[in-house]
Amino acid sequence: MDQLAEEVLSGKRRSIARAISLVEDRQPGYQALLSTLYPHTGHAYRIGVTGPPGTGKSTLIAQLARSYRENEHRVAIVGVDPSSPYSGGALLGDRIRMRALAGDSGVLIRSMATRGELGGLAWATSEVVQILDAAGYSVILIETVGAGQGDVEIARAVHTTLLVQAPGLGDEIQAIKAGTIEIADIFVVNKSDRAGADQVVRVLQSMLALAETPWIPPICETVALDGTGVAELMAAVASHRAYLALGPGRERERAWSQHELERLIQRELLAQFLDSLPADKLSELVARIAARDLSPYQALEELGLQDTIGS
Repeated sequence: MDQLAEEVLSGKRRSIARAISLVEDRQPGYQALLSTLYPHTGHAYRIGVTGPPGTGKSTLIAQLARSYRENEHRVAIVGVDPSSPYSGGALLGDRIRMRALAGDSGVLIRSMATRGELGGLAWATSEVVQILDAAGYSVILIETVGAGQGDVEIARAVHTTLLVQAPGLGDEIQAIKAGTIEIADIFVVNKSDRAGADQVVRVLQSMLALAETPWIPPICETVALDGTGVAELMAAVASHRAYLALGPGRERERAWSQHELERLIQRELLAQFLDSLPADKLSELVARIAARDLSPYQALEELGLQDTIGS
């Protein structure tokens, strides 16, 4: 395991891929590997890209990656995809749009399956990002699954969150649905050459006019297919990074650390508790709940997790 960690730190792509698979599959030793790599993390700048399907997130990410490469950054892209209902693996349709980057040794693209996780990310996204950070990638772009207003977990995992919108989705109010609007550090109206883009911008402007926060998210208009507006978007990301450096970045990092610890505690306690149950106990309780013979709260009581049931 020490050798694998050394190879990851030296940036060997095959070892990085092996380390990621080790973590995703929770193979023996993955926790020790992450602990060894952790002191070498904290250098990469993490950018999250979220928004409804059809807004052009993958194409936009490809343009951002090219721009960062022109500035000699090593770039990693983590694309979170829906899981296959048959194999549980990632459905890789969006990564096809990034095929042009495949020949660049300074770009690493990794797809991850949600495997039933909510919030737009996979359960191991944070761990994979840590591996890429330790491997020396200075910019990490993370694309959520594209479920829309449920993709709020991304804000806890990155420094800057881009919320991508586009005209022609049938509902400009999509831009202000509860859940995503609060997480945006920068709004991106992609496909801005299409009819209706100005309406999306106006909706966002009217909403932002009511904002009372130290950082007012800028609105960037882009056409990802030809790169229009990408330079301005890069400048907006740089401005937000400078803003975080004034102090809010430390608060965000502390909040991320607390969230990570709580997430791991929940996961490990649940795993330990389920392992301690007698065989078939959980399925028995589920069957009784489904048959309405037992309420979920009474099931908790049977499991010893609740002494009394509130009236």
